[in-house]
Amino acid sequence: MNGTLNKVILIGHLGDDVKMHYFEGGNCIGRFPLATNEVYINKTTGEKITSTEWHNLVVRNKAAEICEKYLSKGDKIYVEGRIKSRQWQTDEGVTKYTTEIQVTEFTFLTVKKEVENKSSGFSQSGDMSRGSSYDAPPTNLEGDDLPF
Repeated sequence: MNGTLNKVILIGHLGDDVKMHYFEGGNCIGRFPLATNEVYINKTTGEKITSTEWHNLVVRNKAAEICEKYLSKGDKIYVEGRIKSRQWQTDEGVTKYTTEIQVTEFTFLTVKKEVENKSSGFSQSGDMSRGSSYDAPPTNLEGDDLPF
């Protein structure tokens, strides 16, 4: 080990459906926003405050297809991944920046009737309706200059 660690663990709700982008050669990326909430009490007023943080999640290939098929806006999910920051130039020459969570594992926490009744091809011990996790293929966005 090189003495550093880049690991993120989040539990939150999807802010939108998974948006897919397909590439030549059959690879794909799924993107979706994830909301996490922190609730605290304002000590001065006694008011309950909810603070929402938004995270941009990226899943690749088979993991992206599974997320697109089974997740929708509002669903709760547990994810593990790593933080990746990127920059690119727009057509107008403006430099844009983004920070994303590249998902490496996930567990669905919202159980739906349609998921329970579908034959998804997963083994009984890995059945998606039970909230099992799926290890995504290794991701590498080095050299990826796509502006999304």
